[in-house]
Amino acid sequence: MSRRSEGTFEVLGFTPADVEPAVDVTTAMPVGVAAMEKRYTGEVDGTSATWFVGGQAPSGDGTYVALEAFAGSLDTRAGAFVFVHAASTHGEDRYAEYFTIATGSGTDELAGISGSGGMGVDEDGTHRIWFDWDLPSA
Repeated sequence: MSRRSEGTFEVLGFTPADVEPAVDVTTAMPVGVAAMEKRYTGEVDGTSATWFVGGQAPSGDGTYVALEAFAGSLDTRAGAFVFVHAASTHGEDRYAEYFTIATGSGTDELAGISGSGGMGVDEDGTHRIWFDWDLPSA
């Protein structure tokens, strides 16, 4: 049975990383790498370590991909797992979104977790996340 868990989050830390690319390529969209720390509350409750790669053009167009290692709970089930998400923007929107839980990454009460989800930002700046997830024994 698929479940949905929803929550809000805030970024507690954003640390740019000095990473040299394998080859020097210049585009109209500068690209960077950062390590992030996030705090989640609600039915999604915990913290994550995030590896973030993104770029933004002077026009405001941008894109990113992020890999997160989450530790905490979904509803009342505690454990850890990895998820990945990506999206692009024209500056005011989100499109071409991708979001999935990494197969084989779950621990403890979340062992065997699978699923997808999404993120959004309310007009007041509140950041939201949701997971549509399954467990093999649930």
